[in-house]
Amino acid sequence: MELRVTESSEDELSIEIAGEDHTFMNVLKGALLEHDAVAAATYDMNPEQSGGQTDPILTIKTDGGVDPLDALEEAAASIREKTAAFREAFETAADEQTA
Repeated sequence: MELRVTESSEDELSIEIAGEDHTFMNVLKGALLEHDAVAAATYDMNPEQSGGQTDPILTIKTDGGVDPLDALEEAAASIREKTAAFREAFETAADEQTA
């Protein structure tokens, strides 16, 4: 996964995430919005001013006190934990089905 920061300030971060689509971006946005300090999390797949850019740009705004990059890191960790829990539940269910 290739990431490129396009804008960064104390309470806002915009980052281009190459090669991703709505599926991943919606999951990431949802995890960010679960964070108490995140005031807004949005993404744009093809901003008009981009000159044809098609990789999504994620924008995170925090309400102060938390660096948006830290919020992104916490959201990514949350996604990893939920994915691991889902995988474990799926494998358990599959094992029970074959037993």
